[in-house]
Amino acid sequence: MSPAAPVIAVRNPRTGEYDYEIQPPSASELDEICDGVRSAQQAWEAAGVAHRSAVLRCWADQMDLRREALVAAESADTGRFRLAGDMVAATINGIRSWCDRAEDLIAGNAREGVSTIWTNVSFRSQLRAYPLLGVISPWNQPIFLSTVDAIPALLAGCSVVVKCSEFAPRFSAPLMEAVRAVPELAKVFAFVQGAGETGQALIERSDAICFTGSVPTGRKVAEACARRFIPCFLELGGKDPVVVTASADLDRAVTAVVRGSVFATGQVCHSIERVYVHRSRYEAFVERLVQAAEEVRLSYPDDSHGHVGPFIMARQAEIADAQLDDAVSRGARILAGGKSEQHGGGVYMRPTVLVDVSHDMDVMTEETFAPVIPVMPYDDEEEAVRLANDTSFGLSGAVIAGDEAEARRIGERIDAGGISLQDTTLTTAIVLDAEKSSFRMSGLGESRMGPSAIMRYFRRKVLMTNTTTPVDMTDLAETLPPTPVPST
Repeated sequence: MSPAAPVIAVRNPRTGEYDYEIQPPSASELDEICDGVRSAQQAWEAAGVAHRSAVLRCWADQMDLRREALVAAESADTGRFRLAGDMVAATINGIRSWCDRAEDLIAGNAREGVSTIWTNVSFRSQLRAYPLLGVISPWNQPIFLSTVDAIPALLAGCSVVVKCSEFAPRFSAPLMEAVRAVPELAKVFAFVQGAGETGQALIERSDAICFTGSVPTGRKVAEACARRFIPCFLELGGKDPVVVTASADLDRAVTAVVRGSVFATGQVCHSIERVYVHRSRYEAFVERLVQAAEEVRLSYPDDSHGHVGPFIMARQAEIADAQLDDAVSRGARILAGGKSEQHGGGVYMRPTVLVDVSHDMDVMTEETFAPVIPVMPYDDEEEAVRLANDTSFGLSGAVIAGDEAEARRIGERIDAGGISLQDTTLTTAIVLDAEKSSFRMSGLGESRMGPSAIMRYFRRKVLMTNTTTPVDMTDLAETLPPTPVPST
């Protein structure tokens, strides 16, 4: 990283104008930030989880006082109005919910007892937090995804430095105002701005890394962490399928598929990107899907109305357009929506329904991250499972069937970490409650959900005590059998 990194201009997703700037830290400035939070970490960890919870509750209160500014900044970062408010609320609620349960979760992982092998040895476990966690967060849900890993890490006793995305950094200013209003928290928690170079530099200064983003960048992060022998927790891309069975309620299925594909302009990692419908219901499903897709409105020109906002990153629209071109060139048909459109400087895409698709098309194999809904028929359950699993990803998926038992039977066979039954994209509902793994290229490391979301930030120690006299070396002497006498 250069001594004086250049200023980075930030694009507004609604206007297309570069109306904001960020200043990446120099190497010495990043050293000062990381050294500062690291030096305060030991006292932070020693204070205990009950104390840390009280401090984080104060932070949540300070965020509440700045809710309007946080929503405005998140909205400017993403071009979204209602969802910006939802994400701010989810973050504040997440802090308080983690504070409510952190102490019990940590205590529940303590181990103490007597060895089952050597009964004279007693043991007691000790949990030690990683001193400095580096978080490299994405642009698609800026405030929530920059804090979802940081909150449990802080409660575990880590200090945390977050490098937020250079495409959506505005939220960090009011967020850090709330942090600075709680001086004890500000000693161990900081945000830095910058692009990939800053993220790479943060890896070099951290004891563990959380990264959310693309597979190619995730691979680079994993390689950098491996060179330093530090753990990394990666939440990467998805190509989530949904299976709609012959017995499914089509109105329910269409509602779930449209929401799961279009929510947040399709710019969430667990968005539905592949739809498999039993052939006997395929035509009826597609007809209803097209009708439902055409009823969805762009949130332009008024960002407080409509359903689909602009692409946060214009490059993502180019990727989606290229996938549509590839699919059409190979025989696919667009029945609703189409390629991206420019309105008022922003780039939008209407919900786009594709048929006559196959797995030799990029739109069925590569992450789209856009409101594109490709639909394929299948003939039996075996084929549905095979198609759903025919992917290099394995983040999440869904099954909609006539009843929960049928949906569960199919869902258990899909190779992905979070499977929604009788609906789509239910993953965020269980972020505090249940653990899930990412299959294949969709991630690496322990779950960011459920108890692992906090326990993964501890190194485990064990203190072992011999309650009797130590074994003397004479007791370990080899005893050889008598040397046989040769017969004569």
